[in-house]
Amino acid sequence: MTITVGVGISTDTPLVIWANRYATTFDVTLEAGYWALKEAAKTLFDRQFTLYLIDADTKKEKRITSRWVSQVGYVDDAAKLEIILSPAVVKEITRLESQFTRYYLEQTAPLTSAYAVRLYELLIQWQEAAKLPMFHLESFRQQLGLADHELIRMSDFKKRVLDLAVSQINEHTDITVNYEQHKAGRIITGFTFKLKKKHPKDVTPKAKTQSKPKQSPKNDDENIETLLQDEKWVSKHAQTGESWEQARTRLRHEAKTGKFTLAPTP
Repeated sequence: MTITVGVGISTDTPLVIWANRYATTFDVTLEAGYWALKEAAKTLFDRQFTLYLIDADTKKEKRITSRWVSQVGYVDDAAKLEIILSPAVVKEITRLESQFTRYYLEQTAPLTSAYAVRLYELLIQWQEAAKLPMFHLESFRQQLGLADHELIRMSDFKKRVLDLAVSQINEHTDITVNYEQHKAGRIITGFTFKLKKKHPKDVTPKAKTQSKPKQSPKNDDENIETLLQDEKWVSKHAQTGESWEQARTRLRHEAKTGKFTLAPTP
């Protein structure tokens, strides 16, 4: 795919795709590569998506349904495709480019699920709101990029899309997310989310705790001699059959050789 340098993406500038690059990358013939690209372009042209924005005049929610591409050009003799993105896609890409700060990329880079990235983008727009709106199931699926026929069973949708996305967001990004499902009877109709900003890691250098100065050998000698005058203390540490003097002599020797830890006077 090539874009003219300095021009960027617009509704007038086609994205040029050469089949020979595809064939080289995936080790297939030029004919097979061109056929695969044409099939992919056809699928992309047929797919639609829905955007939910705030109307500038009324400040109400506005729903926009659009195709991904507005035009596909085929140059069969050169095995070349030219794709022009729809106005809604170009506008959204331009908006997202302005938000692709280093911080945003740091948050989404570890996310391996495209659904996790899209859900993060949806939720982070509401991080300052007191309460998030309910995401109705049909439009929510479209916002995540699912086609109508994909993962129709709710168990599959939750396992492979929603729960996976929430798990990755909670593990890797700056927010934690949980959701509640809403039903009409026994049918799930939508989801509401609660998100919370994680506390940034405290990188402030911790003041070093000053350790108590070790007692000098002189102080140790003074302490042991004081304790050895305490008959109760000596009796407490005396061994069976020792006299008071024998216990004092042994304890003094063990204290000096480090075999005995001085205990405070009870």
